[in-house]
Amino acid sequence: MADQDRRDFIRSAVGAAATVGVAAGLTGNAVAAAAGAPAITDTVTRPAHGPARSAGTGGQFSPIRAEVTILDCNIEGKLPADLNGGFYATGPDPQYPMRQGNIIFDGEGHARLFRIRNGRVDYRTRWVKSERFVANDKARAQLFPMYRNPYMDDPRAKGLSRSTANTHVINHKGLILALKEDSPPVAMDLNTLETVDPVYTFDGQLPRDRAFTAHPKVCSKTGNIVAFGYEADGFGSASVAFFEIDKAGKKVWETKIPVPYCGLLHDFAVTENHIALFVVPLAFDPEQIKRGGIHWSWDKTLKSHLGWFRRYGDGKDVKWVQGPAQSGTHTMGAFEDAGRIHFDTEMTAGSPFPFMPNKDGSPPDLPGSVSTIYRISANLSGKTKGYEVKQLYALQAPLPKQDDRYNTMPYRYGYAACPDPTVALGEVAGSCYARMDVQNGTYELWNAGPKVSLAEPVFAPKSVNSREGEGYLLGVAYNLDQNLRSDLVILDAERVKDGPIARVKLPVQASPQVHGWWVREDQYPA
Repeated sequence: MADQDRRDFIRSAVGAAATVGVAAGLTGNAVAAAAGAPAITDTVTRPAHGPARSAGTGGQFSPIRAEVTILDCNIEGKLPADLNGGFYATGPDPQYPMRQGNIIFDGEGHARLFRIRNGRVDYRTRWVKSERFVANDKARAQLFPMYRNPYMDDPRAKGLSRSTANTHVINHKGLILALKEDSPPVAMDLNTLETVDPVYTFDGQLPRDRAFTAHPKVCSKTGNIVAFGYEADGFGSASVAFFEIDKAGKKVWETKIPVPYCGLLHDFAVTENHIALFVVPLAFDPEQIKRGGIHWSWDKTLKSHLGWFRRYGDGKDVKWVQGPAQSGTHTMGAFEDAGRIHFDTEMTAGSPFPFMPNKDGSPPDLPGSVSTIYRISANLSGKTKGYEVKQLYALQAPLPKQDDRYNTMPYRYGYAACPDPTVALGEVAGSCYARMDVQNGTYELWNAGPKVSLAEPVFAPKSVNSREGEGYLLGVAYNLDQNLRSDLVILDAERVKDGPIARVKLPVQASPQVHGWWVREDQYPA
């Protein structure tokens, strides 16, 4: 892997130095004003400086290239009696050295599990044995040397799924599905993490060449998986397929819509009645691909587009409104209210990934990559000139989360890893976990300090019927002064500022992580 690629990726990821410092409690118009932005506008704030390198960054993306099993992990403190289930995650762990110009997003998936049960914790990691991984392993070489560029593939890769399964995981029918947005999932055993099906097509209902988002939503009422796949009419096509799969694995709805152009659609929003998507100008670049480059480049001449349409329809009612060339990559929550749709996401004024090329050849725009939490809103009638954005929090939080039981309904709490927002730009900031209350506009933090790199947390409810926010926040802390030896930290989600109530202390570095998922005990097969 190119060290510069990793450094640049880390700058835009969790734990980079803070943007404009604000005290807890500033939100909405107050936060927007503190950040120097209008209260409600169509433009995202561009800070004066880009994200500075903090001592609290980088651990969660460091490769390990080793499968690990540890039974009965050492525990500091006492695990809550009502915390039983599994914390799953995946991340890029390059199987072979990466070619110059490639990016960390192309590392092979390495899945992990903290299995918590009856006061004990077992830790397990396994490579995701995708078709790509198995072919590389057989060849003892990287057969897919450039991110989503089939022109660069070795002839031995022909016909194989190029999924790295390195981005996210979700449980379904007693399996854990490892996800990469350009391919179908890879199915793994829920207990052992051994690969069960390298191209999981839901019993043939998903075409083998159909993309499947890394961020499906679980319907809060039905438990169905709502998902999409872009480039649905072939490589580089400007169309997106949407579909819903019930708990038994049956596809119950599907449609396909055209989009303004083929741009990155990493995440989306689902409400009770609508689906919303945000098309951003990190766009398909065929000329760059033919020159041997990666799939995307940032094209600042393109507009961003917010679109929405009714669930369970044919998509012909889709409405689009335009905004400036800016990005929103990860959804925190979404809901409808009084004829309007609200889409809470982290947003950047420019490319969210400055290590990806700019189409015009300009240097990386680091200030434009600073990511904070905004609310995108629009009239469902479509009778509007564009969409509105309002900054909710000036926390630099590119990977916000929620209680996933509230994926498709109004919600109150969000969670994220972020740098200490009270530290000035350019200074070393401690890594924090935040709980955001979007109803009253406050947040609280636990600061782990500058010698720790915190990965994205997950929320674990105390029970299936617990009220929203009643549960635990789990996340992995990479200790930068201990050769990345890692701990699983467990916090009371209603008292985040009090810090961990227990730590699961690994003797080794945890495997890399982008996103994680919690599986409740009642969701395991009997």
